[in-house]
Amino acid sequence: MTTVNGVGIGQGVAQGPVARMAEPLPAPSDAPSTIGADQERERAHEAVAAVARELEDRGARAGGAAQEVLEAQAMMAEDPSLADEVDARLAAGKTAERAVHEAFATFRDTLAEMGGYLGERAADLDDVAQRIIARLQGVAAPGVPAPGHPFILVARDLAPADTALLDLDQVLALVTSDGGPTSHTAILAREKGIVAVVGAAGAVALADGQTVIVDAATGTVVADPTAADLADAAERARAHAAAASAPITPGALADGTPVPLLANLGKPGDAQAARALGAEGVGLFRTEFLFLSADEAPTVAAQRAEYERLLAGFAGTKVVVRLLDAGADKPLSFLNDSEEENPALGVRGLRALRAHENILRDQLTALAEADAATRERGEGADLWVMAPMVATVEETRYFTALAREHGIRTVGVMVEIPAAALLADRVLAVTDFASIGTNDLTQYTMAADRVLGPVAGFQDPWHPAVLRLVADVGAAGRSLGKPVGICGEAAADPLLALVLVGLGATTLSMAPAALADVRAMLRAHTLDDAKRAAEASLSATDAATARAAAAVASSSPTPA
Repeated sequence: MTTVNGVGIGQGVAQGPVARMAEPLPAPSDAPSTIGADQERERAHEAVAAVARELEDRGARAGGAAQEVLEAQAMMAEDPSLADEVDARLAAGKTAERAVHEAFATFRDTLAEMGGYLGERAADLDDVAQRIIARLQGVAAPGVPAPGHPFILVARDLAPADTALLDLDQVLALVTSDGGPTSHTAILAREKGIVAVVGAAGAVALADGQTVIVDAATGTVVADPTAADLADAAERARAHAAAASAPITPGALADGTPVPLLANLGKPGDAQAARALGAEGVGLFRTEFLFLSADEAPTVAAQRAEYERLLAGFAGTKVVVRLLDAGADKPLSFLNDSEEENPALGVRGLRALRAHENILRDQLTALAEADAATRERGEGADLWVMAPMVATVEETRYFTALAREHGIRTVGVMVEIPAAALLADRVLAVTDFASIGTNDLTQYTMAADRVLGPVAGFQDPWHPAVLRLVADVGAAGRSLGKPVGICGEAAADPLLALVLVGLGATTLSMAPAALADVRAMLRAHTLDDAKRAAEASLSATDAATARAAAAVASSSPTPA
């Protein structure tokens, strides 16, 4: 029996035989074309269009976050600049397969170097290229295996197109050797409620057919377990399923301390499903869906209609809306499409909105009008609005004043930059609330790109340096009587959620599928337990020991 360690997603446990993802197709031959550039161009254009339509179809069937990712991949496939690169190579005598391989590889390397949002798309581009080349070669695209029985899927990482339509009757759990807690695989696993362990480097040694236990709660994959291990895992899986199906109650600790559990959403249409899973409101509504596929900024009327749908869907609850988080790392022709050497540190978030204040004012106007309209109809929510990527007290003061000028009643900022966390007492003194985005806060604290494989080990919100910044914000909130929410992926980790409450978080927001596990974890612990686990984590020297210390501290009885 051997154990492989990684990062668990959720609290589930599963067992079964391994089925490995096929390796990528080899690079096509560089032999010159034998049919001529015109025929090769026709082949290439047909394959690109077919793959784009397939990705869109998969997205339409999958819905949710997967649809957004797959539609973005389809747009990548038909990017005019990529088409020009392919055509140039075809004109030089390359085959369609080789031209696609080279052109996409060039773009992939460029995106990877840029980092930020575009850097995250580099692996997606590889997947698109593989699908186009497979179509040109008349072979099946590398993807999820189909052994004919339920299995544990093991891969280096999964492309969005693969995770979007996983057959959950067949895929018992996911194990990846690459990636981390903020990878697409992790995010989609949370959204779908799939048992998963990511970043398990030792998983490359697992063999097809080998029996394993995947334990997300401990972040382990046990290979060749004993009969007793299998029986214990089966019992824990039953207990977890029972807890997940238990009646939904408001988020609270065992001593009655309320901790509202909210949902991270990307579209108004996701509201019904989130409420069905127990979301008590919205802790992060991403407004990018209105902007990223547009050639010009949406009108106030168009925005207002979508915001009204959202507020009506969560009538009577708190809804926290994040303004457009875009800029050079998510180029928009009407906002900022200039090139930057390091867009993650460039003009993004509030910086970009401030440079184009008309877009910022329109968004605030639309939100205020939607709030007033839904309240007048008796279906209003408690609207809170926050600015992304705020670094300074001056930026906080500017945004808060502007939002109030437009009629927004509750105004706050995202704490994603260490500077804002370190000055949290002064930031919160001039606004109503703070919401900590742990994904970017970890990235900037550890100087580690969220999707760059070689530094994935640094991208862990359990690191004591990150937790100390969260503690600073929590302390400022308590001192000033201001709410401090968590809306990054960290809140979906049940044990870390408990620690975050101990550090001062007053609400937790996450993918709706994670709500049940987090609710159960909080119900089993008191505020003293949470504070003790938080103190243990802060005293650690690295992420792994912080997690282990919290696990020990939270399992110990509260001292009399």
